Amino acid sequence: MSAPVNVAEALFKEANRLLAAGDAAGAEAHFLRVLALAPEQGAALANLAWLKEQAGSLDEAAALYRRAVAAMPDNAHILRNFGMLLWTLKRFGEAETVCRRAVDLAPESAAGWSNLGVLLACVKREAEAEHCHRNAIALDADYAKARYNLAYLLLRQGRWHEGWPLLEARWQFESLAGHFACPRWQGEAPDGKAIAIGFEAGHGDMIQFCRYATRLKERGAARVAIVSHPGLKTLLRTLPGVDQVWGFDEAVPADGWDYWTLPMSLPKFFDTRIADVYAPVPYLSADPELRRHWAAQLPQAGLRVGLAWQGNANFENDADRSLDSLQMLAPLGAVAGVQFVSLQKGPGEEQAARPPDGMRLVAAGAALRDFADTAALVANLDLVISVDTAVAHLAGALGVPCWLLLPDYRPDWRWLAGRDDTPWYPQMRLFRQRAGGIGIGWDAVIADVAAALARHAGAD
Repeated sequence: MSAPVNVAEALFKEANRLLAAGDAAGAEAHFLRVLALAPEQGAALANLAWLKEQAGSLDEAAALYRRAVAAMPDNAHILRNFGMLLWTLKRFGEAETVCRRAVDLAPESAAGWSNLGVLLACVKREAEAEHCHRNAIALDADYAKARYNLAYLLLRQGRWHEGWPLLEARWQFESLAGHFACPRWQGEAPDGKAIAIGFEAGHGDMIQFCRYATRLKERGAARVAIVSHPGLKTLLRTLPGVDQVWGFDEAVPADGWDYWTLPMSLPKFFDTRIADVYAPVPYLSADPELRRHWAAQLPQAGLRVGLAWQGNANFENDADRSLDSLQMLAPLGAVAGVQFVSLQKGPGEEQAARPPDGMRLVAAGAALRDFADTAALVANLDLVISVDTAVAHLAGALGVPCWLLLPDYRPDWRWLAGRDDTPWYPQMRLFRQRAGGIGIGWDAVIADVAAALARHAGAD
């Protein structure tokens, strides 16, 4: 064995050690040294590609994966990773070829089938996607990603009876299970019981599904408490039937409960179907004093319309659900008799200081401390126009009319398919991007919203 090969192997081992230790920069430097000695070392290329992908250098990662596949064409693991990167880049044809090759090489891999199912679902080949996810589950009944991906598909299709149980694979609950000194609720009779409801990942998830706390109380629970994101704590205290609300940054009692559960688990136990969604709207309310405060800050004339155009940039498909900027809503500014109010908080908030020409906009974001503030502002509006983010759920829960803008690519399962309404919020109207491919844009949707707004303002 030659000296360069020995050195390359030692560097490769050290690179992997650094990678396992979380030292991405050190690992990258060592992989590059490996490749300087052995340019087509497939494993080093694949690991470096993965590092580049994690760092957001997707095109560079794709080029490295191509070299890795050329060096190790029968490595199913590398092909699976490469296929998912191509899916992220929306190179669907090539992604399918690569994912199918991975499945052919390793038909026993649940991950391979699940990856192919994700890709097919995103291009609306749903029957094929379902077949893939079911194959993955048949191979490994505990493979959480396949169960969650099948849940997404079934729930979007309205097949909720099977979808709700599969949704339990959405994330791991060890922290809550380890905290509470009681079992997780499995649908037992709640009569006389004390039940703690934990938190979901998203603010919108909490706002949508906290309604089931009231349902538990109606079914006889003696005490119902919620653990939530700190910014929701004050708002959720207005939920009927809730006895206590803690932020997850507070000391939540571990004892004194009969059961703990999660908001998005509750539809399963109440056997929720499309025809009987529990929707006691409004089920959240604004603080009267805060509401009066905002009433004094807003223009009194005209139709008052709130705008939210961007969601959390860390959400996996935020680039598809959010607008690039407030400027995209410029056609709305041409509608006479409308006073707009920015509900944007955090990323995008600064854009309200420079609204599109002709748009009369109150930039309220800086004064919004939490969702109770936002609720008081929204309660003073006639309409909210929003992308798929927590603001839309807030308007829905308050009973304020909301027009929701939805992408054609990967719309969330909760909005079903082919509908312009939703059973979750009876006063909400859905405006969907035209079907017909990626990159179709928002122009047509915004034109539809502007026309509808003109009719609405004229009617008032």
